[in-house]
Amino acid sequence: MTQISAEPRPTSPADAQLIAQSDAWLALKSAASEFQGLQLKDGSLADKQQATRASELIETIIASVQDLREYFAHDAQYLDQLVADLQRWNDQGFAVPDFLDSLVQFQPQTQRVDGLMHLVLFPMYTQNGSTNRFLEAVLVQVIWPDFISELEAGAYTNKLFVPLRFIDFTAGYDTNSAVLFPESVAIRETPSFTWGAIFQDREAARFRKVLKAAAQITNLELPADAAELLEDQKLTEEAFIMWDLIHDRTHMRGDLPFDPFMIKQRMPFFLYSLEELRCDLTAFRECMKIAADPAVDQKTAKMATLVQYAVIFDRIFRFAITGSRVRNYDGLGGQLLFAWMHQHHVLHWTDTKLRIDWAEVPEVVAALGDSIDELYWKSIDRPKLAHWLAAYELVSSTVTPNPASRWAKGPDALPLTAPLREITDQVMDDEFPLSMFYEALSKKMTSVIESTRGMTGATEI
Repeated sequence: MTQISAEPRPTSPADAQLIAQSDAWLALKSAASEFQGLQLKDGSLADKQQATRASELIETIIASVQDLREYFAHDAQYLDQLVADLQRWNDQGFAVPDFLDSLVQFQPQTQRVDGLMHLVLFPMYTQNGSTNRFLEAVLVQVIWPDFISELEAGAYTNKLFVPLRFIDFTAGYDTNSAVLFPESVAIRETPSFTWGAIFQDREAARFRKVLKAAAQITNLELPADAAELLEDQKLTEEAFIMWDLIHDRTHMRGDLPFDPFMIKQRMPFFLYSLEELRCDLTAFRECMKIAADPAVDQKTAKMATLVQYAVIFDRIFRFAITGSRVRNYDGLGGQLLFAWMHQHHVLHWTDTKLRIDWAEVPEVVAALGDSIDELYWKSIDRPKLAHWLAAYELVSSTVTPNPASRWAKGPDALPLTAPLREITDQVMDDEFPLSMFYEALSKKMTSVIESTRGMTGATEI
């Protein structure tokens, strides 16, 4: 097996699998998995009588990290501090974990080398997976194509963005989670976060499976270039990297009337819908520009076209009917895009056949993005509640609200002088129920979507 020097270098697919099958990794994974069974939700040890066994498991993990260290010399400072954090946690009796010191040392955004591997180990929750801060271990590999490197070095700078593929993982990632964020790690204080990672292989694999099934169920004839996505995992991964590169940076750009990540306040969930959709539609519109630019190389132009297909298909087929109906902001975003396209006569559901007028789609989809941008721009001069009401009007003018909704009855039906949290509480869990089309589609698609849990790029589709 080729060893990795201190200078970041790619690992071949064969060597990546050898690391994943090594005794050291398998021992680490097994010990971490057993350790999870000893933890409380906050990551601490559930039963002090299990302290001896917990210590044995941590010792196994530390030894495994040391054995694997030669393949991750580029992460030496992180792995050294990780061992120190594990040992300190052991010595202090496994209280609520604090891995801030090792987290600060892990800086994958500085090593965006295609094929570079990382060993990641933290007590953390996994978004869209587990809310427990359990000890999770992940073997990952960076995906950084040349055309993405050029885009990021040019007009689409995003120094925090790290695209990854799974090599192996513990149970917290045998889920729908497709992100690795530092804010999910158990730490004593919040630092300035400097990176965010997305598992593009999982996003691409589940997209391909869902799109294939949805196209068959709805009798949708895919354009030839969109159909390539069904056959090519690597191509789809690259399309998702381009999409996410632009989406991610958009959260901090534009006319923003509020905290773009909305982490400091509780708001009606439809505002989260609009923010995520705004970022997706910005990616869509930027890719329209890239694809139409005669100065852009053929590869990048093609990927820009594929991103547009990916945004539409993932939104209308997977987002809209994935998850519960309890404040499902991504679901609502998918419903809104579908309804907008339908009501602007570029998407047709006739004679049990879905048809999309692709030549007219870009202008119509871009118009929805422009409407959200205008809402944001105007809301810079609006009070918060007025912004909320205007956002609701934008959504409800396209997606029909629940007939029982107080919000749907207009401002006079709401306690406008009450604290904002009480007004937020008036939003129903399922404020915008599924349409009859989506009710029928979800019955046929639910099992397909559920089957994508834990998928990776190596999964057969």
